[in-house]
Amino acid sequence: MEPERVEYQSPGLSAADLAADPIAQFRIWLGEAAGAVPEANAMVLATVDASHRPRARAVLLKDVDETGFVFYTNYASAKGDELAGRPVAEACFVWLPLHRQVRVSGAVEPVTSAESDAYFASRPRGAQLAAWASEQSRRVASRAVLADAYAAAERRFAGRTVERPPEWGGFRLVPDRIEFWQGQPNRLHDRIVFTHDAGSWSHHRLAP
Repeated sequence: MEPERVEYQSPGLSAADLAADPIAQFRIWLGEAAGAVPEANAMVLATVDASHRPRARAVLLKDVDETGFVFYTNYASAKGDELAGRPVAEACFVWLPLHRQVRVSGAVEPVTSAESDAYFASRPRGAQLAAWASEQSRRVASRAVLADAYAAAERRFAGRTVERPPEWGGFRLVPDRIEFWQGQPNRLHDRIVFTHDAGSWSHHRLAP
């Protein structure tokens, strides 16, 4: 099958087009993507396992501010284990309708228990129960086993608030590098990368 080839015709991107603070710029682009891309907060998160193999999966960004990019998971999951052993990661946002991509990399740290509690309380009840039912990333014999575990969680919390499981919570990706990519004609794409050092951000252009 001949692969589809898309010729990008987006406006050019220069450092002068971007905010001095790349996190502020990311929030601008995320807001623009939200009106054009389903689940614009989806990001591919790459980690490294104990064998030094890269592992990638899609997760949802749940908050972003000057302290970093927050997502939630089971701390005992594969990604949780990998981040405990090697607390660094890279996230990639791909917004194809806008011909844009953003890569964010840096150290990863757990959010506070209060932050995890607050977000867990905001989730739909079904998602809360699923957090108790699923031993994320572990082998499961069948779908029926999951259904039984979910039913057990329903019985456990019948008529009362679902508590946050102790192994479930958030991580914050604290960036030291953020790259903005804008597709351009003839594959001469624009790439502006911000790096954080000694308490401040600087930027430069990369060849496509």
